Amino acid sequence: MLRGPAGAWAVLGPLLWGCGLALLQGGMLYPRESRSRERKELDGLWRFRADFSDNRRQGFEQQWYRAPLRESGPTLDMPVPSSFNDVGQDGQLRSFVGWVWYEREITLPQRWSEDLGMRVVLRIGSAHYYAIVWVNGVHVVEHEGGHLPFEADVSKLVQSGPLSSCRITIAINNTLSPHTLPPGTILYKTDPSKYPKGYFVQDTKFDFFNYAGLHRSVLLYTTPTTYIDDITVTTDVDQDIGLVNYQIVVQGSDHFQLDVCLLDEEGKVVAKGAGAQGQLQVPSAHLWWPYLMHEHPAYLYSLEVKLTAQTAVGPVSDFYTLPVGIRTVAVTESQFLINGKPFYFHGVNKHEDADIRGKGFDWPLLVKDFNLLRWLGANAFRTSHYPYAEEVLQLCDRYGIVVIDESPGVGIMLVESFSNVSLQHHLQVMEEMIRRDKNHPAVVMWSVANEPASSLKPAGYYFKTLIAHTKALDPSRPVTFVTNTKYDADLGAPYVDVICVNSYYSWYHDYGHMEVIQLQLATQFENWYEAYQKPIIQSEYGADAIAGFHQDPPLMFSEEYQKGLLEQYHVVLDQKRKEYVVGELIWNFADFMTDQCY
Repeated sequence: MLRGPAGAWAVLGPLLWGCGLALLQGGMLYPRESRSRERKELDGLWRFRADFSDNRRQGFEQQWYRAPLRESGPTLDMPVPSSFNDVGQDGQLRSFVGWVWYEREITLPQRWSEDLGMRVVLRIGSAHYYAIVWVNGVHVVEHEGGHLPFEADVSKLVQSGPLSSCRITIAINNTLSPHTLPPGTILYKTDPSKYPKGYFVQDTKFDFFNYAGLHRSVLLYTTPTTYIDDITVTTDVDQDIGLVNYQIVVQGSDHFQLDVCLLDEEGKVVAKGAGAQGQLQVPSAHLWWPYLMHEHPAYLYSLEVKLTAQTAVGPVSDFYTLPVGIRTVAVTESQFLINGKPFYFHGVNKHEDADIRGKGFDWPLLVKDFNLLRWLGANAFRTSHYPYAEEVLQLCDRYGIVVIDESPGVGIMLVESFSNVSLQHHLQVMEEMIRRDKNHPAVVMWSVANEPASSLKPAGYYFKTLIAHTKALDPSRPVTFVTNTKYDADLGAPYVDVICVNSYYSWYHDYGHMEVIQLQLATQFENWYEAYQKPIIQSEYGADAIAGFHQDPPLMFSEEYQKGLLEQYHVVLDQKRKEYVVGELIWNFADFMTDQCY
């Protein structure tokens, strides 16, 4: 939200910020179809308008959500999912900061609007960064933060009478403040000889383009009015017996029965249970192993949950199936263990962006990426620098690609971004992220931030609190953040389980001098390990190259320089992995969009 130079940050009254952070209630199960559940994807062309008014608030002042968007002015066709930035030919839209408006009119199946025993839920997979949603002009939900889903029960709205159509309006603001994740600031350019009146730009401290829009599917799904709201699964191994601990939350009734069964990949029932919580024992269990670590990696069982309840309108049933991988994760002073065996993160960092679609989800691109990862021999990646789409993690589960799941805590550089306001939002983001991703066997570690200014005084309390909260939410996984601060100045490092360090020797300094890499990298590892006695991952390293540019002897940006730099790193990594280094993640898997700069 924007206003004039007197104050870069305006509030939009109680409509937006009055209630503080919108705490999400309940579970966040991926919307799967079953015998009791249907889903209707709303992907495709939506009506779209950016609010180019000076204060970016014309849409609220004129209440664009009260009538079809076309009635208040011209609209564009906007594909969903996609970022809005690169789709059109308007240069202003590509770098737009402020409110944009999406609208879609849909027709619901007749039974959805007539069956009062059915619950209809609207789910938005990701909206960057603050979203307000209306259905038929009625406000239903708000959400702060991109990359994670949110939803609203819209049953009463769609079942309130005969409806020929249902109009969904979503207003999204991509403005970043010192207290958002990621943080940012608005810079007002006030020199009238250089800039027009009211001119401003968004300033960020991260090195990727701030794509915005509806990046993942928007959909409607149904459940019965008494339904399975959440499932939490943790696994363990006792000799050759796999242990599957489950906890199930039901909403809508206190009088219900739960039956649980676990099926193997052939569909054979291997264990049964009943009740809202319990433990299933699987003799001779097939464990979930990472890619290339076992001849049959990524083995997935299916946990089938059946709910039956007695209600005023009669018996109700709900069904949900959750993929389950049986595996353990542990950390020692010098090793990262999966199923009790040392695991080495041999992989990459990624970004969720591509030409034209920006950060919009795309199945063909995703499958191509996974084929490339396996072709490379990679067994892991980090979701730099935000949670990726749920479908990405589902493929990781299926293919055995291990994930360090990272929050959008990138670019935390200002003192204000370590304030209690920022911390409260960050805690909420971790809750949402863990609620969504907790059941994925591929996710083996949480990363709460990337390259924060962790030498600043408030960083110690900030990360101590944040990591403790993350561990309380999920005691089953180690927690880290990714640092580029010196080992003797980092105030957050004492609280992590694994040291993740980024360094770019002979790239961001000592330009062109690859002969210093081995000494500097070995010194880096020795200093960190001596200080903390924890396993270390080289979480970023590498050099850029222009494809097809060759120079020998190597010069920066040539393919030969990139290759030579990686080789120098690998000499040291191959030595230190025998001691306490447990992984290496190259920056970056593929090209990604950045801001324009010199």
